Parts: sequence; C-alpha cells; structure tokens
Amino acid sequence: MRAEFWHERWEKSEIGFHQPDFNTYMQKFIGRLELRKAAHVLVPLCGKSLDMLWLAEQGYRVTGIELSERAAKDFFAENKLSCEIVERGGMKIYRGVDIEIWCADFFAVNTTDSAEIDAVYDRAALVALPPEMRPSYTGQLTDLIRSGVAILLITLDYPQEEMKGPPFSVSPSEVQDLFQANFEIEYLWGEERLSAEPRFRKKGLTRMDEHVFILRKNGLPASKF
Repeated sequence: MRAEFWHERWEKSEIGFHQPDFNTYMQKFIGRLELRKAAHVLVPLCGKSLDMLWLAEQGYRVTGIELSERAAKDFFAENKLSCEIVERGGMKIYRGVDIEIWCADFFAVNTTDSAEIDAVYDRAALVALPPEMRPSYTGQLTDLIRSGVAILLITLDYPQEEMKGPPFSVSPSEVQDLFQANFEIEYLWGEERLSAEPRFRKKGLTRMDEHVFILRKNGLPASKF
C-alpha cells in the first residue's frame, strides 16, 4: 500500500475510517495504562482523530503521526485550535498547546524523535495496514518505545474474504503472533459490532467483532509514568 493511496483518500475526502465521536473503548480503558498527568501519548497514523482532543482534555500531551498534511490542517482548523508550523529533520510539525501532529511517514520516524513517549494509542493504525505491512509496523513501534511503555490497541476481526480493506481484519491470534516476542499481552474486551455498524453489513459482512488489548513492552516498568 503506497503513500499515494492515502494522499488520494484525503484529497477526495474518502475518509470513512474517521469517527465523528470519541472512541468509547478508549474512554473506558485508557485508565488501565495508569499514566501520570502530562504523560506523552503517541497516536500513530492519527488522521484527524477526535480522540486526540479527548486525550488532551485528560491532561495528556499528544503526538500524532500522519502521512497526510491535509489531515493535520483539517484537525486544527475544524476544532478551532491555534497551532504553529515548524520543521524538524525534514519533518513538518503542526504544534498546538497540548497536541502536535508530525506530518511524516511513520516508518521513517526515528527513535530520537520518539524518546519521550510514555504510551501509545492505536485504534486505526494496525487495521489500516494490509497483512504484509503489519510486521514492519510492529517492528517500528517496538523500536520507537522503551521497555515498560504500554499500547492500548483496538482491532477489528471479520471474514477478510467478505470485504476489501481498509479497515482490515486483525484477529486476536494475529495480535499474539505480531507482538508476543516483545510485549506482554493482556486481552481486555471483545464484542460483536456489526449490529452497530450497518455500513459494513451493506458491504457484505456477516460478522464483525471488535477487540481491545493492552500491550506492554517487555522489560522493567517505565517508572517515569
């Protein structure tokens, strides 16, 4: 899946993956990460997610990484937030008070840029990637965070042959395969979602479940939480 695919989706406003409300699983389970106030939360492939607003309202510092500059512009404009635009290492950054969005290829971000990350929130990143890209995503995420840092991960699971992604199906067993080498995996929640998402039923799905995990990188707990 090339960068042009996502740029084209944003330019055509084909962003069905964008949720108009805060994610209820995030609100329910973010406390399980036991983060301190002002903890730094990374949101990979963030788009213009309103979840970043909610996280900032809880007192966290939020950094999103997003390939499309259009998404960053729209996020600050639509939410009437002021920001400055700065450049660092060839990367354009839209910087607000508690939220900043790095306009960059997630796979090109280095560990120096992410040194202060305390937690990761992934609702729409892993499921946005086709199977062949997921090991690279997992590897990059592993490299970007230090031991003890936790990820709140939300995935969708459905018969992949019934619908062309994104969003793609990522089963609990695949989460285990992708992360077990470097993370402790805690399964938090799972429920049927197709009845609440009629647009997916119209696309031909006969089943769709949503799953929530906490993944904590192996090693000593990050005491600065």
